Amino acid sequence: MKHSLYHADISSHPLTQLQEKLCAGYSEAEASALAKALKFAVEARDEDKRLRPRGIDVAHILHGLKTDAQTLEAALLADPWLRETLKETVIESQFGPIVLKLVRGVNWLNTFNEYSGEIQEPEQAELLRRMLLSVVEDVRAVLIKLAYRLQRLRMLKHEEESIRYRIARETLDLFAPLANRLGVGQLKWELEDLSFRYLEPEKYKQLAQSLETKRAEREAYIQGFTAQLGKVLQENGLKAKVYGRPKHLFSIWSKMQRKQVALDDLYDLLAVRVVVDKIADCYAVLGLVHGQWLHIPKEFDDYIANPKDNGYQSLHTVVIGEAGHPVEIQIRTQQMHSFAEFGVAAHWRYKEGGKQDEALDRSINSLRYLLESRGDDHGLLEDFRSELFEDQIFVLTPKGQVVRLKKGATPVDFAYAIHSEVGHRCRGAKVNGHIVPLTYRLKSGEKVEILTTKIGGPSLGWLDARMGYVGSAHAREKIKQWFRQQDHDRHLRAGKAILEHERRKLGLPALKDSELDDLARHFHLPRAEDLLLAIGRADIAPMQLAATLRIPGFQPPPPPLAAPPRKAEAGKESEQVTVQGVRNLMIHFAHCCNPTPGTDIVGYITLGNGVAIHAQDCPNIIHLPAHKQGRLIDVAWGRELEAFPMEIEVQAIDRKGLLKDVTSIFAHEGINILRTNTFTNPESRSVTMEILVEIQDVSQLSLALDKIGEVHNVLQARRKG
Repeated sequence: MKHSLYHADISSHPLTQLQEKLCAGYSEAEASALAKALKFAVEARDEDKRLRPRGIDVAHILHGLKTDAQTLEAALLADPWLRETLKETVIESQFGPIVLKLVRGVNWLNTFNEYSGEIQEPEQAELLRRMLLSVVEDVRAVLIKLAYRLQRLRMLKHEEESIRYRIARETLDLFAPLANRLGVGQLKWELEDLSFRYLEPEKYKQLAQSLETKRAEREAYIQGFTAQLGKVLQENGLKAKVYGRPKHLFSIWSKMQRKQVALDDLYDLLAVRVVVDKIADCYAVLGLVHGQWLHIPKEFDDYIANPKDNGYQSLHTVVIGEAGHPVEIQIRTQQMHSFAEFGVAAHWRYKEGGKQDEALDRSINSLRYLLESRGDDHGLLEDFRSELFEDQIFVLTPKGQVVRLKKGATPVDFAYAIHSEVGHRCRGAKVNGHIVPLTYRLKSGEKVEILTTKIGGPSLGWLDARMGYVGSAHAREKIKQWFRQQDHDRHLRAGKAILEHERRKLGLPALKDSELDDLARHFHLPRAEDLLLAIGRADIAPMQLAATLRIPGFQPPPPPLAAPPRKAEAGKESEQVTVQGVRNLMIHFAHCCNPTPGTDIVGYITLGNGVAIHAQDCPNIIHLPAHKQGRLIDVAWGRELEAFPMEIEVQAIDRKGLLKDVTSIFAHEGINILRTNTFTNPESRSVTMEILVEIQDVSQLSLALDKIGEVHNVLQARRKG
């Protein structure tokens, strides 16, 4: 069958020239086999000898991904025009059994639904099954198939609109996510961008034009930023490559849709990549970047310490550059960069072992679990789409059943995903045969066993988000539902017990009836009994309760009286206000509300004029659209948040490393330790620690005491008073 999309005069590419390109970088024996395969492919033309074989283009794509020679040979020999003429015995005798197996695998994938009409769910599921099976057997066959699909998309403009739509839709549903799972960034981006172009031609064109309008301005800005960053790194003795990072249309469009923001509101339109020699340099660069520019904390991700499931590693941060422009910076080593671009494609050519090989194994295993977990077509496709989202993990029950959870899930989340009763009676967990705490964060591929009790229910402490027992809304709702179903008296007793626990922990005297009524009114409840019921049902979290209790002597001073409105002196604005604790940043006071000292304020990151300081009750802030609320930032009048001394008493059974475990919790919570005294009874092995700390609010202290109370051998942790 002839197809007009393959018009490319092969005479313009002599065999010797093609051979030189494809054989570059391979050994003499590999080059000889490639030359032989190329000769077969060149002869795979229709009778008029004008149409270029697809296998040659596909081999060039794979050569750019640094694949091994056998993958290139199989790509050339799997050309559709060779299916009928090239016998398998010839392939095996001249290229070996591995290449034959790859060719069979590619032909098995290429012959399925190649030119049929609109794909239906059963056919789509069957294609997915074939690709997953090929991944498990030899992932290189799928890699070749992905390259064939990319070559098809590149020439798709010559096809009818209905064919363009079907192939592009199928590519976004199946092929691009699979390329992402295998870590082949170069394939993923082009598959997505070309599919977007055919599925939404008008939107693609509009976005491309919008980006082109300010392209010169963005390039000039990035050039200046990279020069400034490069100078900072050089002055600090760090060797690095710093350059602007290309942005891909589909990823920009997807982020605009997901965050419901306009193009100009995206943080990462201005993007820079820094490539260094070793991991330690990545963090050194990060420290210099954050020291040079204000960064946006919620936009920071450490994928080096916590790699993505497909093995991707890099540091991501967003800083505020000159004129208030946000700039995304990726920091990685050269090895990380190569893996991000080529992923599994270069695996057989450069078998270096380590984390990349482990990531490949995890990816293939997760796809194997997916293949085995569901039998029906709809279930398979649904799980595949969910599984490719980065916030999903797959874990196993002791019997091998696959359970899908959100990333960050704990054994408690797993227990509730199995059954509500298992969750209610959960008291411990084993992961891969080893006991783990219930706050342990599960990872894909782990086998989880829940240890249960015959009677009892969930703990109210599981609902305390600060403690980290529960990460899923499903588990949280099941726990709350259990407590709601208990009787009135039990809720009341639980509420009294929690309040009493918080009171004793903070060293407060018993609350008077009038103080209970005041607490109830604070939470907009009519009576003290309603307050206790709400605490017992977990409608009021311990953190909320602790934040409302008043410790004598711990009363932050009132804010300074508001001064008359005045115009700030030139160059003095940044000294009056700190932005996330940092002075001397580019700010200005908003004219709409003219905030004055003593007013509660908030910062808004503008796109061209630094940080605007608004009153918190400013109408423009109150009615700020949801898609712009991510630009709000903490600011304060020019003084640091005052800290107050507080003495803590910890009673425990002595053991090695106890003091270190206790003090590390204070450090993690940002609490400064002023003094420690430890008294040990050698006969009873009991120990009392008196620790003087500085705290900033009661809820911070309450959380630290709760966490210390969970430390092994600790009997009690409370404020000394």
